[in-house]
Amino acid sequence: MGQQNSLTTDTDIRGESQICMTDIVVERTDEIGGHKPSLNLTELWVFGIPELPEGKCFPLTNASSTRWEVSDFISISSDVKGIDCIVKSKEGGDEGYLHLNVARMITSNIKQDNRLSENMGVCDSGMELTLSSEVLVMSSEEPGGDESIASQFSILGDALQTRFENTGSLSDIDEAITANRNALALIPDGSASQPSALFSLGTTLSMRFDLTGDVRDNAEAITLARRAAELDPNHYSALNLLGISLSSRFVRVGELSDIHEAILVLQNVVDHTPQEDSRLYSFLNTLAASLSERFQRTGELSDISESIRVQQRAVSLIPSNHPHLHNLLKNLGGFLALRYQRTGELSDISESIVSQRKAVELTPQDHPALSAHLKHLGATFGIRFSRTGDLGDITEAITMQQRAIELTPHYHPDLPSRLDDLGNTFYFRFSQTGDISEAAEAISLKQRAIQLTPKDDAKLPMRLSNLGNVFQGRFTFTRDPSDMAEAMSLKQRVVDLTPPNHRELPARLSTLGNSFVIHHKSSGKLSDADKAVSLHQRAADLTPQDHAELPDLLQNLACSLIYRFQQTGNISDLNTTVPVLRRAIELAPPRHPHRHSFFLTLANAFIMRFEKTGDISDVSESISAARETLEIVPPGHVDVPSSLRTLGRGLRCRFDLTFDKEDLDASISQYKAAAISTSGSLEIRLQAAQAWASLLTHQYPQSPEILLSFDTALGLLALFAGLDRTVRGRYSQLQNTSDIALKAAAAACSLGREDKALEWLEQGRCLVWSQLNNLRTPLDDLQACDATLARRISEVSSRLEVAGTSRDSSNIEMPLSQKISIEAEARAHMELAREWDDLLQTTRAIPGFESFLKPLSCSTLMANLPEEGPIVVINIDKSRCDAIALLAGLGEPLPIPLPNFSVEKANVYRADLKSQLQSRLLRARGPLDGAGSGGESLPRGMRSAEIGPHEDHPVHGVLQGLWEDVVKPILNALGISKVTEASGETRPRIWWCPTGPSSFLPLHAAGIYRGTDPESVLDYVVSSYTPTVTAITDRVKNRRSIDTQVSGLFLTNQPCAPDAPPINGTTKEVQSIFKRAEESGVRVLKLEGGNMSIDQCLENMQGYSSIHLACHAAQNAAEPLQSRFLFHNGSLELATILKTNLKNADLAFLSACQTSTGDEKISDEAVHLAAGMLAAGYRRVVATMWSIGDTPAQEVATDFYDFIIARRKGGSGTAFDGALSAHALHHATQRLRGRLGDFEHSLLAWIPFVHFGY
Repeated sequence: MGQQNSLTTDTDIRGESQICMTDIVVERTDEIGGHKPSLNLTELWVFGIPELPEGKCFPLTNASSTRWEVSDFISISSDVKGIDCIVKSKEGGDEGYLHLNVARMITSNIKQDNRLSENMGVCDSGMELTLSSEVLVMSSEEPGGDESIASQFSILGDALQTRFENTGSLSDIDEAITANRNALALIPDGSASQPSALFSLGTTLSMRFDLTGDVRDNAEAITLARRAAELDPNHYSALNLLGISLSSRFVRVGELSDIHEAILVLQNVVDHTPQEDSRLYSFLNTLAASLSERFQRTGELSDISESIRVQQRAVSLIPSNHPHLHNLLKNLGGFLALRYQRTGELSDISESIVSQRKAVELTPQDHPALSAHLKHLGATFGIRFSRTGDLGDITEAITMQQRAIELTPHYHPDLPSRLDDLGNTFYFRFSQTGDISEAAEAISLKQRAIQLTPKDDAKLPMRLSNLGNVFQGRFTFTRDPSDMAEAMSLKQRVVDLTPPNHRELPARLSTLGNSFVIHHKSSGKLSDADKAVSLHQRAADLTPQDHAELPDLLQNLACSLIYRFQQTGNISDLNTTVPVLRRAIELAPPRHPHRHSFFLTLANAFIMRFEKTGDISDVSESISAARETLEIVPPGHVDVPSSLRTLGRGLRCRFDLTFDKEDLDASISQYKAAAISTSGSLEIRLQAAQAWASLLTHQYPQSPEILLSFDTALGLLALFAGLDRTVRGRYSQLQNTSDIALKAAAAACSLGREDKALEWLEQGRCLVWSQLNNLRTPLDDLQACDATLARRISEVSSRLEVAGTSRDSSNIEMPLSQKISIEAEARAHMELAREWDDLLQTTRAIPGFESFLKPLSCSTLMANLPEEGPIVVINIDKSRCDAIALLAGLGEPLPIPLPNFSVEKANVYRADLKSQLQSRLLRARGPLDGAGSGGESLPRGMRSAEIGPHEDHPVHGVLQGLWEDVVKPILNALGISKVTEASGETRPRIWWCPTGPSSFLPLHAAGIYRGTDPESVLDYVVSSYTPTVTAITDRVKNRRSIDTQVSGLFLTNQPCAPDAPPINGTTKEVQSIFKRAEESGVRVLKLEGGNMSIDQCLENMQGYSSIHLACHAAQNAAEPLQSRFLFHNGSLELATILKTNLKNADLAFLSACQTSTGDEKISDEAVHLAAGMLAAGYRRVVATMWSIGDTPAQEVATDFYDFIIARRKGGSGTAFDGALSAHALHHATQRLRGRLGDFEHSLLAWIPFVHFGY
């Protein structure tokens, strides 16, 4: 089947005689019984046709134990001398052979009623086989008035039509149309056979219209059917065709007069067809289909109910073994599903599934309709899932639809539709579970469907819109701008492809409006909100008042008005929203599947209006609508958490007015139920958990349930930014959630649970770096227990790290094939993330590994603290500020309240400091334009600002405030005293772990620098920073010695990187350090400027334990792993460094600007190069908080290395050890301070140098 070269074309018929063998049958004619074996024939092979040198296989269908039939036909040119036919059994053996002489077929056998019958040669002498067929000889004469030839063309047309029904091949239906046209042309007007010829041609044109959507075929089919009915008013098949064609035109054009006429015609056919007429069931089936089409346009319930009644009658007319029963049952199931979608009556959808399941059971496994039945049954399971939320239904739907696709040949015209439907089902499951991999699978399937859909196909707009919906849905989870751009582009294209009078235009305008609503939520642009309202209003205006979809369109309009209100605060939008939603509820039947959503939106509108006007009646209306929502929303539905959260919000608002404790407790209960829901949006559940925790913290500050609420919130936060997303996607998700851990820690401190505060801060901060650290965790213990598992974890972690940092994003300009490739990468990434989760579960099931890669407990953290000094975590929240000090040997954290510090102060200090940096151009890059004042060198890549003689002292003020409010109270609580230079004592180390806005403040420089008795933190301790406590305790726990073959120092200076201002001082800096190291015997390498490639740099980073990069750096807050160092020969990105095996990494000195400057939007994610280098494996990093001057940079670097080299232990050989790097930086910055003094501008020269790590 499907071999098109053997088919007869119009040209072939007219140019030479053709022989067409149809109705081919193989029969066993010997007596069966005794010990004769049964026979199972499966294939007829034909050889000898020139166009098919390899032969052609025709499947045999088993009609009985002795009869096998071929559904196709064999076409042979008259110049072929003969063909050989071989029948094969299921086991593959040859069972019978026959040679047919073509000339003899023409001259002899066709004389007996055109039926050929020949005995076959057999391999088993006790068996007899006969091959028989109809033989049609197509004359080479030009078409004329010979009706016998017309009859032959008609028979050929029927055969081609039958083959089309099996193959779906366009060429088959094209040739059937040609044969039928030739037949009609040969029949004179007035002939009794003319109506049938008109009907046959109209039928094949109608079939081609269904395949291609070419309206010319539909129009001609209508004309032909009308003509046939005029010639023979009792030709009910022609009238049936007229009804089908009018109904098809209605579906395409939307003209109600067409469907009205179609139903009148079809009802007339049914009314005049006798009960015993074998065609009646078919006419009833057609009438039922047309009634359902009108119902889908008008929403008139009587139409779909009548459709079901008519279809049930059709089913009752035929016996249980009728070959078409499965089709009737499939259609009946479809009509029941349509009524369910209108009424919400669950019995309808259950009956639909029963009917369609029976249709599948009755369909033979090799029947071409089986795949379509499976597709429809799967879609119906999906519909029921959308109501019940039962994951068993959606799993069943996917199984059915996957099987349907497996049964569909790659060339079949319905394959795109089946791929699209399966994509819809995966999207439904994604909407319920929030599993991003389901969305990726849906996108992949839909992209493939579109790739296979011709550009002029009528179904293309629908498929484009479906794909846009999935991109839009994924955007709501990932916040990836490329997803939203793709969604809007696709939906705009759909609207552009839709004619002004198209029946689907309102729905397509509305779905585009939804995209503008969602885009507005992230863009904040009023123009997006205005566009959304305009599109939704137009959609509603174009929709007839009795249309079934009008309630949904009104709901969409209401949502767009609400979002615009949130942007503008214009109460008129909410005042319009309420009656729009009331109208939607009024129009929707009691069991409408979206009715709960209408009430939910109404509840939200009322509560927003209350918050604007203070009208308590709106609160009561909101609570009432929310309760109605929860009454009708199915358990487990994706909207349950939203409904609970909205009710909780309304109850809380009423409590704020009445102080009724019942409302407060009920509000807390609703928020809790929403947070712990197992279905619905992660974002909604996280917001509910935050509201739950907030209410408890403020109203019941000593409630033990506070701990549960924050535990729930932080658990959801981890899922919210999982490994299945790119690093950029994770950071984007965290922008609005970064303060959860800080609030949780503040609440824990209020309860005296500093241990829990510490655990929560570790769990909820620096999530991305922690994930990366987990992927790089040593597996030595697991290796000893299960080497295979450890190896697989290592492989998956390496691939996950690459996937998270290197995945491309699509853009709307890319060709579809490239987008498909990118989505394939995304699916592979998500499969890796899923496998990673499975591997973790497997590992945690092993005794001794129960806590493998789980957030560390406080006791575990306390067990691996450095001996050299405390780690101090500073938590700041609006409710309170605290320090939590961790000291080796102390069994529990030391709480240090900071009552004089606050979020407000931290923000003021940050703003003051930022203002000074900007005024001195230490936060903006640009070309050098001259020397600084007093001969001071210019910042690396920065312009200098003149300093006036009467300046204020904001920097001093910031440092003094930090000293008095934060640092001095901490040092006092720790009992740390000032250490003078004269004492010769070594200052203890301290590791600062700031949170929130304090992450941007120079705690290491806090102090009083003016007056007669200055003091600062520098007099007490040697400061380092760490993004998390774990970053230090991991180093303590996993102490390792540096390979002596690698221990050494690699230096590079890059003074003239392209598109960056020159920083000539880097040359002197590196040369000076190199000379000092070389003289001391340290293993050292220097590569300058253009003499170093990126690959050479990476190679030397692996070959030397310590590196010094004197160059420009570029911080990328949007894509942190694309932050980079700028070299003469290109850029070295952090992502590239992270992929490099730096197992011997020790010290990285980043002599570049702003390498520890984070992103204010996600202050607790440590989005800077310093943290990135720690994540890459370096134990300690020297970085800068803002831009540095060339001369200060040289001096600090030189003094830094002098300090380390001067204290090298005897016997060190050529090794270089960065263990004293924190002390070295303290020494170097003190020397610079001593040279510059404590003037305002001098402070800004040495403060930016900071030490990170161990």
